[in-house]
Amino acid sequence: MDDTGGTAVVAENLRKRYGDTIAVDDVSLRVEAGECVGILGVNGAGKTTMVEMIAGLRVPDDGRVRVLGLDPRRDRARLRQVMGVQLQQAYLHHALTVEELVRLFRGFYPNPRPADEALELVGLTGQRRTRFDRLSGGQQQRLSIALALVGRPRVAILDELTTGLDPRARRRMWEAIRRLRDEKVTVLLVTHAMEEVERLCDRVALLDGGRLVLVDTPAGMVARAGADNLDDAFVALTGKAAEGAE
Repeated sequence: MDDTGGTAVVAENLRKRYGDTIAVDDVSLRVEAGECVGILGVNGAGKTTMVEMIAGLRVPDDGRVRVLGLDPRRDRARLRQVMGVQLQQAYLHHALTVEELVRLFRGFYPNPRPADEALELVGLTGQRRTRFDRLSGGQQQRLSIALALVGRPRVAILDELTTGLDPRARRRMWEAIRRLRDEKVTVLLVTHAMEEVERLCDRVALLDGGRLVLVDTPAGMVARAGADNLDDAFVALTGKAAEGAE
């Protein structure tokens, strides 16, 4: 299946336009197997569009994607067995309980995690009999993460993993990512949380105005910006596209 050697994700010269807006402009990125890469950028920088093209949820206007050697569009059924995707919006059956949803999703995979393990991973064991529509927003977010990981994916795309979560739940999610890394899962993590990047990511890919302006380690990003920390580096290295348009 994997014709890329030690490389799990290959994106080459990706472009995506919506009307007059160029969302992603000639982006190329390689992610090694078992690596956690943070996808950073201001709102509207093209982060979600880029990972949706990698996941096969959007068709690039131009460019090429391979995930574990698979074409996300042509090999969609095969890729679904080895990739887990959690996006910002969860569209799930509101009348089903947490446990029913996990068991439903387990049926899509040949070797899924036990339901108890998936719920424990995201701290929802106590809500297993709660209907989806009675969960808080943060609990719904955690459930969507459990469903993305229940199939034991080799590649996971997580978009705004901890947005809306309280500090305790956020740390629980960080521990879940560490467990994925112990399992050698490749992770693409879209985030605005610099502490999350420092704790979890091997490298960062920084987008600005749809273009990839930097791929480096978190420490390398700080050094390139001549900054004292990641927050300051992020501010120094982004926003130039928006400024140029004014």
